[in-house]
Amino acid sequence: MPPPADIVKVAIEWPGAFPKLMEIDQKKPLSSIIKEVCEGWSLGNHEIFALQHADVTNFYITEKNRNEIKNGAILRLTASPAQTAQQLHERIQSSSMDAKLEALKDLANSSRDITFAQEFINLDGISLLTQMVESGTDFGDMLSFTLTAFVELMDHGIVSWDTFSLAFIKKIASYVNKSAMDVAVLQRSLAILESMVLNSHDLYQKVAQEITIGQLIPHLQGVDQDIQTYTIAVINALFLKAPEEKRQEMANILAQKELRGIILSNVIRSNRSINSEMAHQLYVLQVLTFNLLEDRMRTKMDPQDQAQRDIIFELRRIAFDVECEPNNSGSIEKRKSMYTRDYKKLGFINHVNPAVDFTQIPPGMLALDNMLYFAKHQQDAYIRIVLENSSREDKHECPFGRSSIELTKMLCEILKVGELPSETCPDFHPMFFTHDRSFEEFFCICIQLLNKTWKEMRATSEDFNKVMQVVKDQIMRALNTKPNSLDQFKSKLQNLSYTEILKIRQSERMNQEDFQSRPILELREKILPEIMELIKQQRLNRLCEGTCFRKISSRRRQDKFWYCRLSPNHKVLHYGDLEENPQGEVPHDSLQEKLPVADIKAVMTGKDCPHTKEKGALKQNKEVLELAFSVLYESDEYLNFIAPDKHEYCVWTDGLNALLGKEMASELTKSDLDTLLSMEMKLRLLDLENIQIPEVPPPIPKEPSNYDFVYNCK
Repeated sequence: MPPPADIVKVAIEWPGAFPKLMEIDQKKPLSSIIKEVCEGWSLGNHEIFALQHADVTNFYITEKNRNEIKNGAILRLTASPAQTAQQLHERIQSSSMDAKLEALKDLANSSRDITFAQEFINLDGISLLTQMVESGTDFGDMLSFTLTAFVELMDHGIVSWDTFSLAFIKKIASYVNKSAMDVAVLQRSLAILESMVLNSHDLYQKVAQEITIGQLIPHLQGVDQDIQTYTIAVINALFLKAPEEKRQEMANILAQKELRGIILSNVIRSNRSINSEMAHQLYVLQVLTFNLLEDRMRTKMDPQDQAQRDIIFELRRIAFDVECEPNNSGSIEKRKSMYTRDYKKLGFINHVNPAVDFTQIPPGMLALDNMLYFAKHQQDAYIRIVLENSSREDKHECPFGRSSIELTKMLCEILKVGELPSETCPDFHPMFFTHDRSFEEFFCICIQLLNKTWKEMRATSEDFNKVMQVVKDQIMRALNTKPNSLDQFKSKLQNLSYTEILKIRQSERMNQEDFQSRPILELREKILPEIMELIKQQRLNRLCEGTCFRKISSRRRQDKFWYCRLSPNHKVLHYGDLEENPQGEVPHDSLQEKLPVADIKAVMTGKDCPHTKEKGALKQNKEVLELAFSVLYESDEYLNFIAPDKHEYCVWTDGLNALLGKEMASELTKSDLDTLLSMEMKLRLLDLENIQIPEVPPPIPKEPSNYDFVYNCK
């Protein structure tokens, strides 16, 4: 008797018969099970039959996938894959248009199953489909099902893409280039072109000759998001497979055709939500666009190249509004001294020859490009930053040159410039599609942020790396909100000041995994009673000091006061009227009335208080309602309070509840508890920074066999 794990209970269907309930022994050969099923329905020649799932997939069951059958599954007895493939191969060549259409529809559905696909391909089915496409006799649904079947068969990776003729490529390209084409045909044609480009270098060259960006652009201006997605996928594929020397040329063509603006208005800012596949294609386009910067990022500056040196001269000229002096003006030493002084103000590391600063790769010449763009396009901000820092003490200046180089390097790391796009990532940023020079604009915003953060941190040159870490944190947090424009990104950064970053980091540290681990939670539980006792003592001490309360009548607010305080032994509440608001504590002796704490039965707040139920102004004043509390003593006697502010209200209600042995549940207690508990936890864990705390305590070692190692001090 085989174990239950090897037995699967299923239902098996056969057209025109009642389904059978069977127990399938997974150890038996599949052919034996099929034979047994056929015999149950008196069907001979069991070799031409197979089992398949009776669900939307209709996938055949084979020896490889039979372990996927679950208890309660519904299966179907049907013709074998080889038999079905042979029948469809003949049917799609039928002279009857209706029969051919039905056959192509069945073929498109069956081709998703790799078992069937293998059998159909063995009959040279791919060649038959390509011949049907090349003939150009099929249109509409017939052509759509033909291309669908072709795509499904090729997706299994059984046949190489290099086997297709130029005539087939031209025909597929013609469907894309036509202005009015059936949506299903267009979608399949775009999918085929993308696969051709991605899977074969030879086919890339042939497709690139047949398809132009100008012919693809109109498909982005339609309303069908699937067509738009496939169109961007083809553009991405052409971009990705283009030789390096042609990528910039292609980028220029995309810019001329205003691809970015068309995608922004017709895709990103359309009324439809962006699905995951479209988001992935936009991410790929974003990455490929930024990868055009890789060449500049990996190019060192040549200190002897006059054209490159002229860029540095231009930065100096814009910042200090000076013209380059002719060679014969002044002594060489004087000019050198002047240049050195200005380069120091510009924040270069090498004051004598700043070109050396740009020999580090990355970011290479890309940093210099960004600096020049900032100086020319945001000249006022550039001049302000340079002059502002040059007027500070040396140790407090934020060096513009060094900052720009490190910031450019950081931005390249954040945007992964030079890395191939992920195959599944949907992480695109809408703001980068709002400007033709988005990377440079991104830099301009971030360099101003860096200067602002430097001032907020009151940083010195020793804090440079710390400032860069904070700036990276600010940029990443702003990017994670997916701003729709560069202006929105700038606005997000305004709200992420250094102070705000510190608050966020502290909050995250408290919520991080270490603070949720078992040892930490146990420590927290151990500390909690001590902290609550501390808060309780503080509240009682405040009650002992006492508070001055205003007297409020039902008719109007009066400037009369009364004072209440707790006795030092916590046994009695002393209270009495006052003529005026006292400047300090009021002694017990001057307060005529007394209320023993033992007589207090309950503390009431808000609308439950008797003095808030009276008619008049008090009932209407919501602010006063929130500050009202009463002490019930005797059977129906109350001592009514209106606290001067929310803080005093919390102190008194907490203190009175503590006297009665009840929970202190005010907002102030929660806030104090969080603050004190956080501080105490941090102090106790100070010595364990960067040390992994185990989930379970380490085992206690066994006692030693003897204690001879103990040293006797006497």
